[in-house]
Amino acid sequence: MTWFGSGSLPSTSGLPALPPPVPSTPSIVLSPAPSSSSSPISSISAYLPDFLKDNPYFNAGAGLAGMGMAASMAKRFAIIINAYFRRRFMLTLQVNNRDAVYPWLLEFINKYSAAQTRHFTANSTIKQAESGKTDVSINYLPSFGTHFFTYKWRWIKCERQREEQVVDNTDGYRVPLETVTLTTLGTDSRFFRDMVGFATKEAQASTETGLVIYNAVGPDWRKMSVGTKRPLESVILRHGQAESMLEDMQQFLQCKTWYQERGIPYRRGYLLYGPPGTGKSSFIAAVAAHFGYSVCTLSLSDRTMDDFRLNRLLNSTPPSSVLVLEDIDAAFGDRARDDPMNDHPAYQGLTRVTLSGLLNSLDGIGNVEERILFMTTNYIDRLDAALIRPGRVDRKEFIDYADGEMLGKLFYHFYKPLDKADWHLMEEFIAECAKVNQPISMAMAQGHLLLHKTTPRRAIEMVREALSRDEKDFNDTK
Repeated sequence: MTWFGSGSLPSTSGLPALPPPVPSTPSIVLSPAPSSSSSPISSISAYLPDFLKDNPYFNAGAGLAGMGMAASMAKRFAIIINAYFRRRFMLTLQVNNRDAVYPWLLEFINKYSAAQTRHFTANSTIKQAESGKTDVSINYLPSFGTHFFTYKWRWIKCERQREEQVVDNTDGYRVPLETVTLTTLGTDSRFFRDMVGFATKEAQASTETGLVIYNAVGPDWRKMSVGTKRPLESVILRHGQAESMLEDMQQFLQCKTWYQERGIPYRRGYLLYGPPGTGKSSFIAAVAAHFGYSVCTLSLSDRTMDDFRLNRLLNSTPPSSVLVLEDIDAAFGDRARDDPMNDHPAYQGLTRVTLSGLLNSLDGIGNVEERILFMTTNYIDRLDAALIRPGRVDRKEFIDYADGEMLGKLFYHFYKPLDKADWHLMEEFIAECAKVNQPISMAMAQGHLLLHKTTPRRAIEMVREALSRDEKDFNDTK
């Protein structure tokens, strides 16, 4: 029976027991792991507010900033690569106008860039003699700026600049500082060294220099004249004779160390003997000019010359010079004793050069090293054997009268170039000279050809008459 009343519940003792309540488990939501390939910008944008992520102006600015950073890095990388390339694969040479090689290098650049540049500067040189004769020469050089030229199949960049700084040039004048910078591809610095050496040799070869002649004045040498250099091929000797002496002197000049290592005095003596007018003095002058040497001439027959002065002069010759004692036989023997001036009052009491003094001056103790001596004589049999022994005279050469080959070379030298059709003129000249009833010196033949410089046929026709006319003079020299 069920009772309902206010606030009272029915009894549950008769109902089955309910199971205990199961505790609730919190729900876990698994989110996907972030991808390892996501960009840093995406990671950063995850922390940005939504209004920035959706702002197109902000996204555009971020892109431009990234592009700027990339361009800056690329520029820096390019600078590093350029510096590395220039340091490892480019050569640079810089020369300024304080160096003597500067004008030579400009001439060289002008020669190789004349057809490739259109900008020049003109430098004029004026030489005026005391008589009023004026010579003007104009040199055209690359102007200031950048030029390009090629040398040995390689392009070279030339930059010529003028600075505000003022310096002293090689002539001692105050001039603005100028620099030339040469740049080319390559790794071997010998390229520029060889180029500068070649430019220097070209400049020196084109420089007009003469044969400097020194004479003895008192105890010293004085420069007396500067003559024109005589070409070696203009002095004609017997076949192979000039070449042999030239080779001997060339070998001597290249063996200084060899002499020093073996304790041998570095001196060389030559004796040229033979009839007058055969070219002994001319050959000496040509050889000196060929090697770039000056000539010191000394006369032993000088009445003011004594042993002390001779010794001083022979051991104080200027650098790069050859010493010449001409007509060495005139200082001693019959020619010296028979001189009528020996009894002149002006020379009484003066001592003369003695043979002993000459020998001591040539190879005595304390004599100078690196000396080249030439002695000439017409009569070798009149010389003392001690004077021309080995050590004082290392080589003797007999310079003889002209033969047919020498006369033919002289004729060709005067009238060159000869066509093949005119070679018979040279043969006719040789045949006519052979009919002359006396030996012919090169001086005689040259003097005859000088009278007919432009008329070879006339020279052939007159050769017998002209050279026979000199027979009396020839006999007087015997």
